[in-house]
Amino acid sequence: MVIRPIMGTENMKSAVWGVIVLCSLNVPTGAFDLQGHRGARGHKPENTLPAFQQAIEFGVTTLETDLALTRDGHLVLSHEPLLNPDLTRDETGAWLEAPGPAIRTLTLQDVQRFDVGRLKPGTRYAAQWPAQSPVDGTRMPTLAQLFALGTASNPRLRYNIETKLSPDKPAETADPDTFATAVVEAIRTAALADRVTVQSFDWRTLAAVKRLAPEIATVCLTIDTPNASTVKPRDGRASPWLAGLDPAAFGGSIPKTVQAMGCSTWSPFWRNIAAAAVAEAQALGLKVIPWTINEPADMAAVIDMKVDGLISDYPERARAVLAAKGIALAP
Repeated sequence: MVIRPIMGTENMKSAVWGVIVLCSLNVPTGAFDLQGHRGARGHKPENTLPAFQQAIEFGVTTLETDLALTRDGHLVLSHEPLLNPDLTRDETGAWLEAPGPAIRTLTLQDVQRFDVGRLKPGTRYAAQWPAQSPVDGTRMPTLAQLFALGTASNPRLRYNIETKLSPDKPAETADPDTFATAVVEAIRTAALADRVTVQSFDWRTLAAVKRLAPEIATVCLTIDTPNASTVKPRDGRASPWLAGLDPAAFGGSIPKTVQAMGCSTWSPFWRNIAAAAVAEAQALGLKVIPWTINEPADMAAVIDMKVDGLISDYPERARAVLAAKGIALAP
């Protein structure tokens, strides 16, 4: 395995000046990035080829998805490291009774025996997506299949792919370096390094991606709520999600911590952002793309903060809001 050096820091004066000029003009830049969350989860089974096809038809600029690594080294699209009983049936058509097994313990052939084309009726999860149309017989796709679908549909399409792992549950997934190595190899094999970003809450994989492939842009995901936080210190130490970085060393600034991580984009939970934080991040040369926004009024409010894009389960709603504001999508 060849370890490449991290790229040198860009000229920050030029980046900041560019942001200042664009903000002072107060006009659409034509670069808004609309991302279909897990494809278009509001309409089709999440992280499946039908969902991504739907998102493409809605006219997204980027397909957002989640990754798991099988025992035999295949990257598949799954939000959970374990098989999810709310959307998984076995070969007999029976719903799984509990989460699991872990995808890392299964081969690709094992994984693709399961049907993920329908939500389990009566579950709390299914109730969140009443308009989702089932596509029975759908299998969990590979990342390579997603790249093939997108390239055939629109060669200019972008991909935002998330490594799903947790510092609190190391046994559920491959280690960060192994995971990152597989991701980098898949991107290079598809020759899509200029059209893919790798995102994660667990910044250890982002550090590994930057070591292995500095040409691939990374996205720092964050959440900070009373029930879940990847940025707050724990037991008197910096959060284990941040790859050793401590926001306290940067005056408590999450954008500055993201910049220090080497990410080109900060992707916070949408309820965590404010206009001042967006402006701070952009002045540092970062893009700001919050997740996951589904109500038009909330989309409008976030767009008014001058974010660079947004992630949604209902990208067609976002397109309508953007059109009403006269904002063009990124080419």
